[in-house]
This record gives sequence, structure tokens and C-alpha cells, in this order.
Amino acid sequence: MESLRDLVDFGKWFDWSSEKPRVIAGPCAAESRTQVMETAQALSSVRYVAAFRAGIWKPRTRPGSFEGVGEEGLPWLREVKRETGLRVVVEIASPDHLQKALDYNIDMVWLGARTTSNPFSVRQIAEALKGTDIPVLVKNPVHPDLELWIGALERLYQSGIRKLAAVHRGFYTAETSTYRNLPHWEILGELKQRFEQLPVLVDPSHIAGDSQYIEELTQKAIDLDADGLMIEAHTNPSKAWSDARQQLTPAEMNRMLRQMMEKDTGTDRIIHGKNMANLREQIDHLDRRMLRILTQRMQMARDIGEIKKKNQDAVLQTDRWKEVLKSRMALGKKMGLGGRFIQRLMELIHHESMRQQTDTGDQGHQEKKGD
Repeated sequence: MESLRDLVDFGKWFDWSSEKPRVIAGPCAAESRTQVMETAQALSSVRYVAAFRAGIWKPRTRPGSFEGVGEEGLPWLREVKRETGLRVVVEIASPDHLQKALDYNIDMVWLGARTTSNPFSVRQIAEALKGTDIPVLVKNPVHPDLELWIGALERLYQSGIRKLAAVHRGFYTAETSTYRNLPHWEILGELKQRFEQLPVLVDPSHIAGDSQYIEELTQKAIDLDADGLMIEAHTNPSKAWSDARQQLTPAEMNRMLRQMMEKDTGTDRIIHGKNMANLREQIDHLDRRMLRILTQRMQMARDIGEIKKKNQDAVLQTDRWKEVLKSRMALGKKMGLGGRFIQRLMELIHHESMRQQTDTGDQGHQEKKGD
């Protein structure tokens, strides 16, 4: 399906007052007018901050925890916009939320991970968005399901939204991890490969879950040439009513961004460029070797196909495939490669191996799985 073809470049959504990377910053939750205004005033002087975010409606797993101030907080954001000149952004999870945001001239809205995970909710919001021009940010679903993420983006696109962007905030895991949510950068890479025009922002706060990791994740996002960042900031994080551990102070954010972006462009940059060119040349060499090895592997697959044909063996060898996948994933893990990457790589190789075998054999024996 043709989709996400004529999206508006993120840099052209507004007459931004800051340069790339454009940062959307603010507290996890709007708690009071004073807290919102103090945080916004402090962030307005941070060079790369272009918009102010604050959660008004907070989805919570269990009742009794802070679920946001609701509509009461929208006038505070309107005041932020008037007093600081920053664009303002809120999370919505229903058509009612959207209408209230529009009533208060909110500049952008975002769909949280839980909303993205529910196609029914996305469809309702998409219907409500028809005829509007408000930009929409879509966070990835809770679990690493790229098709579900794309589906949410496509539903909004089909409703006429062209100022549309994806926000990478990591994926839930039950495994022990340094981060709150696993980045799975390869999923983000595939999304960008499939939809080159789609703006992508990174939310290091939700990936990290702890302020001590935000800097390294922000640097990763910048290295990946993300269109923007969404970072949580609070004037007094230890007193925050939600997600206290993952919020920076405006001063900490300012220091971090200055250190990353205002680097010396002299000798160090020249050396960096030479090193980069050398490494890229080595990668090109390795890629050529890799393709030659794959060519040899496919020749062996064709030889196996001939043997199967002569012996009237079925192309499908389920036990063999399971053994290959299991052993390669174990080997890849030992080598420090991601399990999802190895699995997808082996599935692609296996699919091509099957095609090579069935091209040599009796069409009546063709199956979906091969050697």
C-alpha cells in the first residue's frame, strides 16, 4: 500500500526558533500552574528547546496513582505559549482529549505507547482528526511490533494528517536491563528505511528510565541524525509526581546539549572526517566479502536442491531449519549481536536459500521453508 509519501518535513511544521536537533522538553506531568510556568521559563532559554511538553492526561496501570490534572492544565499551557513563545504539546488518548486540546490552541499532540498499541483507539482519534491540520507525534507501541507502529501512522495518514512523525521511546521488556525500555535501534532503522520521508524523534527519557543514562542515549539519537528529541525536564525532579528518576533539571539539559552540539569544528573535526572515511572504506571491503560468502552459500543451497530432487526429498526440512536457527542465534549472542537481528538475518538467508533450491527442483515439491 502506498503510504506516508507526501509528509511535511519536520523543520517546516512551524517557524521554529531553534536549530536542529529540535527538542521538545518539559515535565512528565503538569502538576500546578507554578510548576509548569517555572519549568517553561527555564527551558525557554535553553538553545535547542523548541517546544514545551507536559502530560495532562496520564494513563496509569492501576487506579489511585496520579492520572494528571486533566483539562485544568490546558490554560497553563496556553499561558506558556503566550509568555515564552514555545510551542506546546500534550498527549491525547481519545477524541475528547483531542477536541479539548484544539479548543485551547495546543500546537501538537502525541499518542502514547499504550494508545498506539490499540488500533481501535487510533482509529477513533484518526476519525476525529479529519479536517484538522494539527501535527501528530506517534510513540512506538509498548512491545517491539513494527507493523503495529506503522499501522497507527497509516491510520492517521489516511485521515489527512501530513505533519506526522514517529517518536522512538523504547520497548517494554521483562528482562533485566540497564534501561527502562530496550532501544531496539534496528527497529527504528527499519522504519526509516521503509519510510524515508517520515520524521523521527527519540525520547531518551523513557528509554533510560534513569537520568544518568539520558546523555548517552541523547548522543546516540544525535549520531543517528534524529529529527528531534523529546526529553523530560522538571525544576525539582526529586519532587515530581510521576517518573521522578528520568527527569533532568533545565540547567542539566542545557549543559548536556551545549556539550554535545557546540563542539570544536577545527582540527578535531578534520581528524574525525578522515577516521570516518577510513572506517567506511573498511566497511565497503567487508560488505563485498560478505556478499561473496553469501553467493557461495547459495551455490551450496542449489547443490542441496539437486540432491533432494534426485532423492525425491521434500524441500521442507523443519527440524533442520530449527536446528540452524537455534545454533546461529546462540553463536550470534556470543559474538555480541542482537537476537532479533540474527533471527531476521537468518530468516532472510533461509528464504533465499529456499528459493534457490526450489528453482532447481520439481515445482511440486515447493514449500515455504528450505534447507
